[in-house]
Amino acid sequence: MKLRFLGKNSNVGDCPTLYATDRDTYLVQGWKVFANDLLMQLDVPEGQSVVEVPTELFEHLAKDGLPAGEFRRLEDPLMILTPTGTYVVQGAEVVDPEALGQMEIPDYETVVEVPKTAITALLEEPRGTDHRRRAQPAH
Repeated sequence: MKLRFLGKNSNVGDCPTLYATDRDTYLVQGWKVFANDLLMQLDVPEGQSVVEVPTELFEHLAKDGLPAGEFRRLEDPLMILTPTGTYVVQGAEVVDPEALGQMEIPDYETVVEVPKTAITALLEEPRGTDHRRRAQPAH
């Protein structure tokens, strides 16, 4: 798998990153989700994982010719908005050694692969029902 770096949101110790691939997908590198209250709201099948990233990471989609505005809708199981204003993104966990070798991934991060069509659909105005979903705050 060949990667094209789109951008990262780099603060001290934080490095969520967005890549385009030669397979019409995006790789989203972000923080591993350990919060049990959040994981209990998700159905994460075998071979998939979830990462948490700042919403600003997706501004880098403009470098791939997509609108860089906010997502118009959020859909399960792809993406939800947390109470702290970050996105939780679900996708196939990346295990391709060639792809992983092109990235620097700290122990507290992982990478998921998301179809480009799924991301572009989230940028469109919802038709009919509002499909936004927010993670429920912990009680």
